[in-house]
Amino acid sequence: MTIADRERGFSVVGRLPISGEAYDAVAAIKPMQQTAAVRLIQFVRISFCIGVILALPSCHQTSRTEKAHRDAAVEVMVPERGDYTGAFIDFGEAEEDVTLEGIEDFETMVGKHQAIIASSSFWGEQDFPTRSLNVIWQHHSLPLVFWSPWDRPYEQSKGPDRFSLTSIIAGTWDKYIDDWADAAKAFGKPMIVVFANEMNGDWFPWSGIYYGGNRPTNDDKTKWQGPETFKKAYRYVVDRVRARKANNVKWMFHTNNYSYPLDIWNFAPAYYPGPDYVDWLGLSIYGQQYREEAWADIPSLVDWPYKEMSGLDPNKPIMIAEWGTGEFPPANKGAWIKQGLELFRTKYPRIKAAVYWHERWQNEEGYYSNLRVNSSVESLQAYREGVANPDWLGELLLRPVAVK
Repeated sequence: MTIADRERGFSVVGRLPISGEAYDAVAAIKPMQQTAAVRLIQFVRISFCIGVILALPSCHQTSRTEKAHRDAAVEVMVPERGDYTGAFIDFGEAEEDVTLEGIEDFETMVGKHQAIIASSSFWGEQDFPTRSLNVIWQHHSLPLVFWSPWDRPYEQSKGPDRFSLTSIIAGTWDKYIDDWADAAKAFGKPMIVVFANEMNGDWFPWSGIYYGGNRPTNDDKTKWQGPETFKKAYRYVVDRVRARKANNVKWMFHTNNYSYPLDIWNFAPAYYPGPDYVDWLGLSIYGQQYREEAWADIPSLVDWPYKEMSGLDPNKPIMIAEWGTGEFPPANKGAWIKQGLELFRTKYPRIKAAVYWHERWQNEEGYYSNLRVNSSVESLQAYREGVANPDWLGELLLRPVAVK
């Protein structure tokens, strides 16, 4: 998803579904008013829960066993059956400004705890998002971090900035990478990191098009300068993080579903850094985001990219790391969401998680691109019903690991 697209805890009550008149009221309210409405419903339901809490202390007290399990060294397992559900939630202007309140409001609205919560860490901030990741993990969710070598003002299609791939390879940002890795190690809990997503597009400053593009680097013209520069930078960053013993970090190689430009030198395999550097394979799957774009169904958006990603490695799990579509009647967003939540888990067995991009923004022409799940009553209903399927897992599968 482009930056233009982006302009613009584990409570008992927070997991109660909304239904009936209360659901209709919340779904009909404008997104900017949603939080207050959800909180009102939560407040009403507290009166019911008080009796349960008083009668059953275990409902509101964390047991020593549970706390010990949460604090122990663990890793997140890839589900053998089912798929993790997750979301990038519209927290506001700062993409790394995660709040427990925002997560709980979203979960109350959709009726399900989210196994994965996504957020960003821009190199221009020169920090590690410790506070945000603690909020996510203490909520019993897995942090997914888009670690983007990008400088303010985070504008698309401007070409490389001070965090260029060549400057990274040259060692200019070694201290920042090392400090970030040390902070990740200190955080200590499982996390998935995407370094420089959607490199096969032409919008981000790390896109291969800015680094020699299709200029061949070998005699038989099977390798190209743009992708080779990206691979070198990707491996360089991963090696430095691993050298600092941040073993809690899992790495995702994350491409756009279709390449822009659509040419063989720019396809996902040209950028793949190799199985030793990747734990998850990721895809961005977006439907219609603007009025002038054509509507596209899930199979046309996923079939070929899924085959392409599956061919990179026979065993790596695939995550739909970003997915969503705008509300543009007469196109049926509810049917699109329903189709996605059905097919991700039934047609594409390598897919093991899907992270919905719950955000909206105003375009230069004045209209909104509203990808939020509650952009209409029908869209929210489709999402709620889809993730209610027990094969969409809201809870993480954990297992203990030996501390080295």
